[in-house]
Amino acid sequence: MLLQLIKFCVVGGSGVFVDFGATYLCKEVLRLNKYLSNSAGFMLAATSNYVLNRWWTFESDNPDISSEYLKFVGIAIVGLGLSNLVIYVLAERFRLNFYLSKLFAIGMVTLWNFFMNYFFTFVSH
Repeated sequence: MLLQLIKFCVVGGSGVFVDFGATYLCKEVLRLNKYLSNSAGFMLAATSNYVLNRWWTFESDNPDISSEYLKFVGIAIVGLGLSNLVIYVLAERFRLNFYLSKLFAIGMVTLWNFFMNYFFTFVSH
């Protein structure tokens, strides 16, 4: 499990670039609402993370990719809610920088996502 957690974090690191890049593009370039921008970045990263985690971290051979992906995305959506809550509390209530708040949210949601996917999405078949 420890090796899988390390791989999950490496994949998550690549997801951080996707997430922050898309969030920045949506928020700063397209001038979208910061929570909508956060959601777009989060979901794009979740999709790229699914592909990498299926192939590398969990080496899944589940032929029911659509069901597996839906579980992964469902967990990511709950994580998105947690992420937006953390960002709201830190950025709006405590007046921390939006991107610093987002970084804290990513750390918390990474643990949620790993354990839920370990025990629910990528179980051995």
